[in-house]
Amino acid sequence: MAILVSIDNGGTLTDACVIYGEQVFHAKTLTTPHDLTACFVEVLREASRRIYGEPRLAALLEEVDYIRYSTTQGTNAVVQRQGPRLGLVLSQGTDAGSLLRNAEERELFGVMVGDRVGHIDLGLDGEAFEAALCGVINGLISAGANRIVVSLSGASLQADEARVKAVTLLRYPRHLLGAVPILYSHQLSDDRDDARRSWSGLLNAYLHPAMERFLYNAESVLRQHRTKNPLLIFGNDGTSSRVAKCIALKTWGSGPRGGMEGAKAVARHYGGKRLVTMDIGGTTTDIGVVDGAGVRERRWGQLEDITISFPLCDVESLGAGGSSVFRVKDGRIVIGPESVGSTPGPACFGRGGRQATITDAYLLKGILDAESYFGGNLRLDPERAAAAIQNDVAAPLGVTLEQALALMERAYQDRIASAIAPHVPQPAGTSLLAFGGAGPMSACGVAEALGIGEIIVPRLAAVFSAFGIGFSDIAHGYDAALPLPSDEALKGILTDLVGRAERDMYAEGFDLSECIVEKAVNFTRKGEEATHQLNGSSKLPAGIGVDDSPRVKVLATKRIPHFSFKPLDGVEGAPAVSSRLRKGLPLYRLEELQPGQHGAGPALIEEEYFTCQVQAGWSFHINENLDIVLRHTKGTVQ
Repeated sequence: MAILVSIDNGGTLTDACVIYGEQVFHAKTLTTPHDLTACFVEVLREASRRIYGEPRLAALLEEVDYIRYSTTQGTNAVVQRQGPRLGLVLSQGTDAGSLLRNAEERELFGVMVGDRVGHIDLGLDGEAFEAALCGVINGLISAGANRIVVSLSGASLQADEARVKAVTLLRYPRHLLGAVPILYSHQLSDDRDDARRSWSGLLNAYLHPAMERFLYNAESVLRQHRTKNPLLIFGNDGTSSRVAKCIALKTWGSGPRGGMEGAKAVARHYGGKRLVTMDIGGTTTDIGVVDGAGVRERRWGQLEDITISFPLCDVESLGAGGSSVFRVKDGRIVIGPESVGSTPGPACFGRGGRQATITDAYLLKGILDAESYFGGNLRLDPERAAAAIQNDVAAPLGVTLEQALALMERAYQDRIASAIAPHVPQPAGTSLLAFGGAGPMSACGVAEALGIGEIIVPRLAAVFSAFGIGFSDIAHGYDAALPLPSDEALKGILTDLVGRAERDMYAEGFDLSECIVEKAVNFTRKGEEATHQLNGSSKLPAGIGVDDSPRVKVLATKRIPHFSFKPLDGVEGAPAVSSRLRKGLPLYRLEELQPGQHGAGPALIEEEYFTCQVQAGWSFHINENLDIVLRHTKGTVQ
């Protein structure tokens, strides 16, 4: 019996999903930003309580096979501009301004690097080169740099950076008191675009310290409990690897990627459906697309407005979530991007928040319950919610409180729908996958605005990103430029990349013969990215030239256990029967519903951590996996 744990550490909440044989358990705890190890341990302890009936952390960690983990710690470091002071070493004649292509890059460069930029004359040799390099490094350290990135330019940049590395290791050994870590850009990527490669190095160096401290502390906790296998870090490429083999930059956006991996698994199980995903949390709505059971990626990832050398999942974040602030401007409702977060939180939290949010509106509409919210662990205050909405929305618009609630809901759903619309060119062939703690509440209204006639709300919607992380395997990918497009050059690069894969998988505890090794050539033609799978061959496809910018890719994957869906047999059961009402609406508890049961809106379906609003004109059906499938009674909405 495989026991699998996946954890998604968000800015407000930390979620855990545990596959315990054929059973699934989930838990949530508040994130502790001052000490992420504390919430990591606490969510595991809470998960053990769900499994055993009492907190038995040691028992869970002794039994568990794999723990896969994702964190927003790195993302928060960049968003909050909290990280080390970096120094940057460039080739003589390279202007740092050439790396700054937009306002976002200029602002972040000023925070991370500022004027701590040094230049090295690569024409020097011997002692003159060593003396000049030491002068540059010493100058950056004196200016306050506590981490340094070396990013040179030109055709020989790898050899030049290797020469710099040889000198710095000799003159600044790592054991020396006061020595600063130095990152060499070619060790992350051989991308010939200097700006992308430099930004990849700078961002990785900026994210690294906080990630390193926390992750090794978390791994130490597992080691003390003699856990079978090392902690696995889930990356933004959809794969997992142990802490020592992961780079900090790969953790950026890993939480949303977990949601997309879950969506991909759902799409495949539902017969290759085209899904548009809507993950609504406290601060943002994350939007993505799964088409043909694949996740869309950008070859050159976008981290905020900064282009990096690694692919990133194509997920759009909209500043509209459960804690986004509502206000009236020029006679219309404006939503976000400001958020009250979890502290002080929406007015109804009773923690000092005074601004109106959709959470306040949904409480007053009866979609949320003051007593059962967040599993009954957070009592909501309707009077504070009413006061905030009256002051911020109803009074400025000159409408009643009830009218303000309807206008807020419509504005909120329309805002999200307008952001999703460009991703849904054919509503008739698309289903909406709604998850996150707030996604199922707004799903019907958003789908109607988009013209989508089917919604899937996963049983584990509230912890869906954590659930999705559990579909990852242990894997390492490699990507190298092919400067000379020939079969001989291709064979040489493949030999090098496969050798690296063999070493890295050995460090993970596996022989390469136990892994699936995929090889491909990626190239650009007429502005379009294309991939040619090699399938055991070491020959280039015909017609590939230098202008096609060919790159060689190798991916080594060791499959590990995943969650198994139950087959969808289309079972039909009796109509669902509600024994309780909330503000006149039938209320169903998801854990009490059985596969095949069905009903129609208006109604509410509630789980411990989410509420699904079934609006009038929609029916619901509970399938074999206890997912909620909503269909518009007229099919695709017109």
